[in-house]
Amino acid sequence: MKMKKFIAVLTVAGMMAVTAAGCGSDSGSTAAAATDSGSSWDAASAITVVSREEGSGTRGAFTELFGVVDENDNDMTTLDAQVTNNTSVMMTTVSENEYAIGYISLGSLDESMVKAVKIDGAEATAENIENGSYTVSRPFNVAVKKDLDNAVATDFMAFIMSTEGQQVVSDEGYIPVSEAEAYAGDAPEGSCVVGGSSSVSPLMEKLVEAYGEVNPNASIELQTSDSTTGMTSAIEGSYDIGMASRELKEDEAAELDGTVIATDGIAVIVNQNNPTDDLSVDQVKSIYLGDVTTWDAI
Repeated sequence: MKMKKFIAVLTVAGMMAVTAAGCGSDSGSTAAAATDSGSSWDAASAITVVSREEGSGTRGAFTELFGVVDENDNDMTTLDAQVTNNTSVMMTTVSENEYAIGYISLGSLDESMVKAVKIDGAEATAENIENGSYTVSRPFNVAVKKDLDNAVATDFMAFIMSTEGQQVVSDEGYIPVSEAEAYAGDAPEGSCVVGGSSSVSPLMEKLVEAYGEVNPNASIELQTSDSTTGMTSAIEGSYDIGMASRELKEDEAAELDGTVIATDGIAVIVNQNNPTDDLSVDQVKSIYLGDVTTWDAI
Protein backbone atom coordinates (compact mmCIF):
# COMPACT_ATOMS: atom_id res chain seq x y z
CA MET A 1 0.00 0.00 0.00
CA LYS A 2 2.82 2.39 0.81
CA MET A 3 4.42 1.73 -2.59
CA LYS A 4 1.10 2.40 -4.42
CA LYS A 5 0.64 5.60 -2.46
CA PHE A 6 4.18 6.70 -3.35
CA ILE A 7 3.60 6.03 -7.07
CA ALA A 8 0.33 8.00 -6.95
CA VAL A 9 2.13 10.98 -5.42
CA LEU A 10 4.79 10.86 -8.13
CA THR A 11 2.09 10.74 -10.84
CA VAL A 12 0.28 13.79 -9.43
CA ALA A 13 3.58 15.69 -9.13
CA GLY A 14 4.39 14.89 -12.75
CA MET A 15 1.00 16.16 -13.91
CA MET A 16 1.47 19.38 -11.93
CA ALA A 17 4.88 19.92 -13.51
CA VAL A 18 3.41 19.55 -17.02
CA THR A 19 0.61 21.98 -16.15
CA ALA A 20 3.12 24.50 -14.78
CA ALA A 21 5.19 24.23 -17.94
CA GLY A 22 2.08 24.90 -20.02
CA CYS A 23 1.27 27.96 -17.93
CA GLY A 24 4.82 29.20 -18.37
CA SER A 25 4.53 29.07 -22.17
CA ASP A 26 1.27 31.09 -22.05
CA SER A 27 2.97 33.89 -20.13
CA GLY A 28 5.38 34.30 -23.03
CA SER A 29 2.67 34.47 -25.72
CA THR A 30 3.59 38.04 -26.72
CA ALA A 31 7.19 37.09 -27.21
CA ALA A 32 6.13 33.99 -29.15
CA ALA A 33 3.97 36.08 -31.45
CA ALA A 34 6.99 38.18 -32.21
CA THR A 35 9.26 35.23 -32.92
CA ASP A 36 7.26 33.27 -35.49
CA SER A 37 9.93 34.14 -38.06
CA GLY A 38 12.73 33.05 -35.75
CA SER A 39 13.30 36.53 -34.32
CA SER A 40 13.98 37.05 -30.61
CA TRP A 41 12.23 40.43 -30.43
CA ASP A 42 12.81 42.09 -27.06
CA ALA A 43 10.49 44.90 -25.95
CA ALA A 44 13.15 46.21 -23.57
CA SER A 45 15.36 47.15 -26.52
CA ALA A 46 15.92 50.75 -27.54
CA ILE A 47 13.70 52.23 -30.24
CA THR A 48 15.56 53.17 -33.41
CA VAL A 49 13.91 56.40 -34.56
CA VAL A 50 14.12 56.92 -38.32
CA SER A 51 13.22 60.26 -39.90
CA ARG A 52 13.41 61.99 -43.27
CA GLU A 53 15.91 64.67 -44.23
CA GLU A 54 15.50 68.42 -43.78
CA GLY A 55 13.49 69.81 -46.70
CA SER A 56 11.36 66.70 -47.02
CA GLY A 57 7.68 67.50 -47.35
CA THR A 58 6.84 64.21 -45.65
CA ARG A 59 8.97 65.19 -42.65
CA GLY A 60 7.38 68.64 -42.50
CA ALA A 61 3.87 67.20 -42.65
CA PHE A 62 4.70 64.44 -40.14
CA THR A 63 6.15 66.77 -37.51
CA GLU A 64 3.21 69.14 -37.89
CA LEU A 65 0.51 66.46 -37.76
CA PHE A 66 2.03 64.64 -34.77
CA GLY A 67 3.04 67.79 -32.92
CA VAL A 68 6.79 67.14 -33.05
CA VAL A 69 7.35 70.90 -33.04
CA ASP A 70 7.77 73.66 -30.47
CA GLU A 71 5.53 76.70 -29.94
CA ASN A 72 7.20 78.39 -32.91
CA ASP A 73 6.67 75.36 -35.18
CA ASN A 74 10.35 74.44 -35.13
CA ASP A 75 11.08 70.77 -35.84
CA MET A 76 11.92 69.04 -32.54
CA THR A 77 12.76 65.56 -33.86
CA THR A 78 15.26 63.88 -31.54
CA LEU A 79 18.89 64.35 -32.58
CA ASP A 80 19.34 60.59 -32.09
CA ALA A 81 17.14 59.88 -35.11
CA GLN A 82 18.64 58.20 -38.17
CA VAL A 83 18.01 60.29 -41.28
CA THR A 84 17.03 58.81 -44.64
CA ASN A 85 16.75 60.77 -47.87
CA ASN A 86 13.83 59.10 -49.64
CA THR A 87 10.84 56.80 -49.24
CA SER A 88 12.48 53.58 -50.45
CA VAL A 89 15.50 54.02 -48.14
CA MET A 90 13.11 54.63 -45.24
CA MET A 91 11.28 51.35 -45.89
CA THR A 92 14.53 49.42 -46.34
CA THR A 93 15.96 50.84 -43.11
CA VAL A 94 12.89 49.84 -41.07
CA SER A 95 12.63 46.43 -42.76
CA GLU A 96 16.23 45.64 -41.75
CA ASN A 97 15.96 46.79 -38.11
CA GLU A 98 13.50 45.01 -35.79
CA TYR A 99 13.41 47.93 -33.36
CA ALA A 100 12.99 50.75 -35.89
CA ILE A 101 10.04 53.07 -36.43
CA GLY A 102 9.59 55.37 -39.41
CA TYR A 103 7.01 57.07 -41.60
CA ILE A 104 6.24 57.15 -45.32
CA SER A 105 3.62 58.13 -47.85
CA LEU A 106 0.66 55.77 -47.49
CA GLY A 107 0.48 55.38 -51.26
CA SER A 108 4.07 54.09 -51.28
CA LEU A 109 3.51 51.50 -48.52
CA ASP A 110 4.88 48.03 -49.37
CA GLU A 111 3.40 45.64 -46.82
CA SER A 112 5.76 42.87 -47.93
CA MET A 113 8.59 44.94 -46.37
CA VAL A 114 7.15 46.76 -43.36
CA LYS A 115 4.00 47.00 -41.24
CA ALA A 116 1.85 50.12 -40.91
CA VAL A 117 0.49 50.53 -37.38
CA LYS A 118 -2.96 51.85 -36.57
CA ILE A 119 -3.10 55.39 -35.22
CA ASP A 120 -5.59 55.86 -32.38
CA GLY A 121 -7.29 52.63 -33.47
CA ALA A 122 -7.71 53.54 -37.15
CA GLU A 123 -5.98 51.65 -39.94
CA ALA A 124 -3.97 53.63 -42.46
CA THR A 125 -6.19 53.33 -45.54
CA ALA A 126 -7.52 55.72 -48.16
CA GLU A 127 -11.06 54.83 -47.07
CA ASN A 128 -10.34 55.83 -43.48
CA ILE A 129 -8.81 59.12 -44.62
CA GLU A 130 -11.96 59.86 -46.61
CA ASN A 131 -14.29 59.00 -43.72
CA GLY A 132 -12.19 61.00 -41.27
CA SER A 133 -11.18 58.20 -38.91
CA TYR A 134 -7.52 58.27 -39.98
CA THR A 135 -6.48 61.88 -39.52
CA VAL A 136 -2.81 61.73 -40.50
CA SER A 137 -3.05 63.03 -44.06
CA ARG A 138 -1.59 65.81 -46.19
CA PRO A 139 -1.99 67.25 -49.71
CA PHE A 140 0.13 66.44 -52.74
CA ASN A 141 0.82 69.76 -54.44
CA VAL A 142 2.29 70.74 -57.77
CA ALA A 143 3.29 74.32 -58.48
CA VAL A 144 4.27 76.42 -61.48
CA LYS A 145 5.49 79.97 -61.95
CA LYS A 146 2.70 82.47 -62.26
CA ASP A 147 3.93 83.43 -65.74
CA LEU A 148 4.47 79.84 -66.95
CA ASP A 149 4.97 79.78 -70.72
CA ASN A 150 5.31 76.11 -71.61
CA ALA A 151 2.51 74.54 -73.64
CA VAL A 152 3.39 70.97 -72.64
CA ALA A 153 3.55 71.82 -68.93
CA THR A 154 0.21 73.62 -69.13
CA ASP A 155 -1.41 70.75 -71.03
CA PHE A 156 0.05 68.16 -68.65
CA MET A 157 -1.37 70.07 -65.70
CA ALA A 158 -4.77 70.00 -67.39
CA PHE A 159 -4.44 66.24 -67.85
CA ILE A 160 -3.51 65.67 -64.18
CA MET A 161 -6.66 67.47 -63.06
CA SER A 162 -8.90 65.76 -65.66
CA THR A 163 -11.14 62.74 -65.10
CA GLU A 164 -8.48 60.55 -66.71
CA GLY A 165 -5.67 61.95 -64.57
CA GLN A 166 -7.64 61.69 -61.35
CA GLN A 167 -8.49 58.09 -62.20
CA VAL A 168 -4.74 57.40 -62.12
CA VAL A 169 -4.63 59.07 -58.70
CA SER A 170 -7.39 56.78 -57.45
CA ASP A 171 -5.91 53.65 -59.05
CA GLU A 172 -2.61 54.29 -57.26
CA GLY A 173 -4.28 54.36 -53.85
CA TYR A 174 -4.50 58.11 -53.28
CA ILE A 175 -7.60 60.25 -52.79
CA PRO A 176 -8.51 62.23 -55.94
CA VAL A 177 -9.89 65.75 -56.07
CA SER A 178 -13.67 65.97 -55.86
CA GLU A 179 -14.36 67.63 -59.20
CA ALA A 180 -12.83 66.76 -62.57
CA GLU A 181 -13.78 66.95 -66.22
CA ALA A 182 -12.67 64.90 -69.22
CA TYR A 183 -9.30 65.78 -70.71
CA ALA A 184 -9.73 68.13 -73.67
CA GLY A 185 -6.11 69.01 -74.51
CA ASP A 186 -4.63 69.54 -77.97
CA ALA A 187 -1.53 67.33 -77.58
CA PRO A 188 1.16 70.03 -78.02
CA GLU A 189 4.70 69.15 -79.04
CA GLY A 190 7.65 69.95 -76.83
CA SER A 191 9.08 69.04 -73.43
CA CYS A 192 8.98 69.97 -69.77
CA VAL A 193 10.71 69.07 -66.52
CA VAL A 194 8.83 67.98 -63.42
CA GLY A 195 10.71 67.57 -60.15
CA GLY A 196 10.57 67.57 -56.37
CA SER A 197 9.13 65.40 -53.61
CA SER A 198 10.13 61.73 -53.55
CA SER A 199 6.71 60.97 -52.04
CA VAL A 200 4.84 62.52 -54.99
CA SER A 201 7.26 61.07 -57.55
CA PRO A 202 5.80 57.52 -57.76
CA LEU A 203 2.33 58.93 -58.50
CA MET A 204 3.76 61.47 -60.94
CA GLU A 205 5.56 58.69 -62.80
CA LYS A 206 2.21 56.99 -63.42
CA LEU A 207 0.65 60.29 -64.51
CA VAL A 208 3.51 60.88 -66.96
CA GLU A 209 2.97 57.41 -68.42
CA ALA A 210 -0.78 57.97 -68.80
CA TYR A 211 -0.23 61.39 -70.38
CA GLY A 212 2.16 59.83 -72.89
CA GLU A 213 -0.71 57.70 -74.18
CA VAL A 214 -2.86 60.74 -75.02
CA ASN A 215 0.01 62.96 -76.15
CA PRO A 216 2.91 61.03 -77.71
CA ASN A 217 4.25 64.35 -79.06
CA ALA A 218 5.42 65.48 -75.62
CA SER A 219 8.51 64.56 -73.63
CA ILE A 220 8.37 64.91 -69.85
CA GLU A 221 11.48 64.51 -67.71
CA LEU A 222 10.83 63.52 -64.07
CA GLN A 223 13.45 64.37 -61.45
CA THR A 224 13.16 63.23 -57.84
CA SER A 225 14.56 65.36 -55.03
CA ASP A 226 12.50 66.81 -52.14
CA SER A 227 9.64 69.25 -51.64
CA THR A 228 11.78 72.28 -50.89
CA THR A 229 13.98 71.66 -53.91
CA GLY A 230 10.82 71.17 -55.98
CA MET A 231 9.52 74.60 -55.03
CA THR A 232 12.82 76.52 -55.23
CA SER A 233 13.64 74.93 -58.61
CA ALA A 234 10.21 75.87 -59.95
CA ILE A 235 10.81 79.45 -58.80
CA GLU A 236 14.26 79.49 -60.40
CA GLY A 237 12.94 77.96 -63.62
CA SER A 238 14.93 74.71 -63.71
CA TYR A 239 11.68 72.80 -63.10
CA ASP A 240 8.60 73.70 -65.13
CA ILE A 241 6.45 71.94 -62.54
CA GLY A 242 7.52 71.47 -58.92
CA MET A 243 6.19 68.76 -56.59
CA ALA A 244 5.62 69.08 -52.84
CA SER A 245 4.11 66.64 -50.36
CA ARG A 246 3.04 69.49 -48.10
CA GLU A 247 1.37 72.88 -48.22
CA LEU A 248 3.31 75.63 -49.98
CA LYS A 249 5.11 78.02 -47.66
CA GLU A 250 4.14 81.69 -47.73
CA ASP A 251 7.21 82.79 -49.70
CA GLU A 252 6.72 79.95 -52.19
CA ALA A 253 3.05 80.77 -52.71
CA ALA A 254 4.00 84.37 -53.42
CA GLU A 255 5.86 83.29 -56.57
CA LEU A 256 4.09 80.09 -57.55
CA ASP A 257 0.58 78.90 -58.32
CA GLY A 258 -0.01 75.72 -56.35
CA THR A 259 -2.55 73.02 -57.15
CA VAL A 260 -3.59 70.09 -54.95
CA ILE A 261 -3.62 67.01 -57.18
CA ALA A 262 -4.35 64.36 -54.50
CA THR A 263 -4.58 63.68 -50.78
CA ASP A 264 -2.22 61.17 -49.22
CA GLY A 265 -1.90 59.64 -45.77
CA ILE A 266 1.27 59.29 -43.75
CA ALA A 267 1.79 55.73 -42.59
CA VAL A 268 3.78 55.09 -39.40
CA ILE A 269 5.77 51.93 -40.05
CA VAL A 270 7.56 49.32 -37.94
CA ASN A 271 9.43 46.12 -38.65
CA GLN A 272 7.27 43.09 -39.41
CA ASN A 273 8.68 41.27 -36.35
CA ASN A 274 7.48 44.06 -34.07
CA PRO A 275 4.21 42.96 -32.34
CA THR A 276 3.08 46.59 -31.95
CA ASP A 277 -0.13 47.11 -33.95
CA ASP A 278 -1.57 50.36 -32.64
CA LEU A 279 -0.07 53.63 -31.40
CA SER A 280 -1.68 56.87 -30.32
CA VAL A 281 -0.68 60.24 -31.76
CA ASP A 282 0.80 61.12 -28.36
CA GLN A 283 2.88 57.92 -28.26
CA VAL A 284 4.35 58.60 -31.71
CA LYS A 285 5.04 62.19 -30.66
CA SER A 286 6.85 61.02 -27.50
CA ILE A 287 9.01 58.62 -29.50
CA TYR A 288 10.05 61.26 -32.02
CA LEU A 289 10.73 63.85 -29.33
CA GLY A 290 13.02 61.32 -27.67
CA ASP A 291 10.95 61.15 -24.47
CA VAL A 292 10.22 57.43 -24.92
CA THR A 293 13.26 55.38 -25.86
CA THR A 294 12.33 51.70 -25.40
CA TRP A 295 9.41 49.68 -26.77
CA ASP A 296 8.32 48.43 -23.34
CA ALA A 297 7.82 52.05 -22.21
CA ILE A 298 4.93 52.55 -24.59
